[in-house]
Amino acid sequence: MFMSAPSLIWKAAVQLFVSGEIWNDLSVSGIEFAWGYFLSVIVGVPFGIAIGWYKRFAYICDPFVNAMNATPRVALLPLVIIWLGIGILSKVGIIFLGAVFPLLINTRDGVKTTPANLLTAARSFGASEWQIFKSVVIPSTVPFILTGLRLAIGRALIGVMVGELYAATAGIGFMITVAGATFQTDKVFVGVLIFAITGMFATEMVDRAERKFDKWRPKVGSEQ
Repeated sequence: MFMSAPSLIWKAAVQLFVSGEIWNDLSVSGIEFAWGYFLSVIVGVPFGIAIGWYKRFAYICDPFVNAMNATPRVALLPLVIIWLGIGILSKVGIIFLGAVFPLLINTRDGVKTTPANLLTAARSFGASEWQIFKSVVIPSTVPFILTGLRLAIGRALIGVMVGELYAATAGIGFMITVAGATFQTDKVFVGVLIFAITGMFATEMVDRAERKFDKWRPKVGSEQ
């Protein structure tokens, strides 16, 4: 009852996909994840760059960013549901809140840690602030942005699960909740594996992009 053999999990997965029962849940969770993650990128990256580049803006925003990053997203879920309802918007909202801050903070720190010797060299050649920003700061920040994208994937998937656990009528998280309540552990494991495989593939895609921009970094660790 409390555990399922791999053969039973495989059988449940085949049944769910062949019968078409799972496709609507996959579609709902996929849409929620895509929108929440997309919004976190278009908000987190520009704001992270702005906070890292403009000291006055950082002075205003840093306390709020740090406080929100330390706040458990589950604690905000009741407010998100009150504001956005129990439809897809509340799930997108909680996914956004989970994913945006790792991305924003990594981007901000990337801007702030731009090597001083590169900035000095650019200024010594008479580069304007815009030229320095475009040609030195942004390229130096790209690896940090990609790291933020990778971390945000996990936070976004947690947001999908949490949002669908408390307020949903469809989705993989909702399927896991219903299956758990009816002691269908094979279906629970199918849902968990879907989350794990999605995270693995999405993270691998970002890792590949990150490695393309990481060639300038010194290699650390044993080659064996």
